[in-house]
Amino acid sequence: MVVKSSGISELFDRSKIVHGVRAATKGRSVDDEAIERVAVEVEDEIRLAGGGEVSSSRVGLAVLERLRCLDEVAYLRFASVYKNFDAASDFQSELELLSKLGANG
Repeated sequence: MVVKSSGISELFDRSKIVHGVRAATKGRSVDDEAIERVAVEVEDEIRLAGGGEVSSSRVGLAVLERLRCLDEVAYLRFASVYKNFDAASDFQSELELLSKLGANG
């Protein structure tokens, strides 16, 4: 089960991850196999965590982690929606974070 920020629980749905990643990678050179791999890896991580319930924020962070390695533009697109960017400075801050994470692994 995934617990949303509103407190509502719903069944984990891998297709929602595929849809979100596909939107973030639109126009990028990321193939369907890579998108599906991200979704499967996130689903596996969630299942291995156990406990039956996981927050939607944990799911989003798991997706971001994989997008950071897959495609930086897709990462920024996904982050802008996931983290609710509302100003250009939000992109700048995220780019700085992305640079630091890239340098540190």
